Amino acid sequence: MVQDSSADERWMRRALQLAESSAANNEVPVGAIVVLDNKIIGEGANGPIGQCDPTAHAEIQALRDACEKQANYRLPGATLYVTIEPCTMCVGAMVHARISRLVFGATEPKSGAVVSQNNLLAHPAMNTHIEFSDGVLADECSAIMTGFFAKRRDKKKALKEAVNQAELTTTTQTKRKN
Repeated sequence: MVQDSSADERWMRRALQLAESSAANNEVPVGAIVVLDNKIIGEGANGPIGQCDPTAHAEIQALRDACEKQANYRLPGATLYVTIEPCTMCVGAMVHARISRLVFGATEPKSGAVVSQNNLLAHPAMNTHIEFSDGVLADECSAIMTGFFAKRRDKKKALKEAVNQAELTTTTQTKRKN
């Protein structure tokens, strides 16, 4: 399979747009697309929280969309682009879908199953070989994750401070009454 770094960056930019839509919905910002014959055949944005579905990762959403459009559960020749290194579940789904190539942006040190933790695509038990390229727009992919979690921590801290202030006010008012 011929690899074109400018095309990889172009497709990854679309995945980043989907990641931003995830963040706008208070989901961990991950976006994914499936490309076949230089056309997007599937798209997915992370959705486990809003959909109350632990399998609603961006990769799974994109694979489901592509399979439905192709009327086939197998996607030979297709490339999956995702903003962050896939987890074990998503790697398994790619293998079952017979994806030919994976392209991801940032590594996922805690649960990445391609290079960070499990190296599943190199595991001898895998019955399908999937080529992969990593680090495509890695800084941008990493920045969206870092920014999302920084905002989440800031909101949590502000909420805690508001609760503490409310408790302090209540305590002060109670003391004044006595």
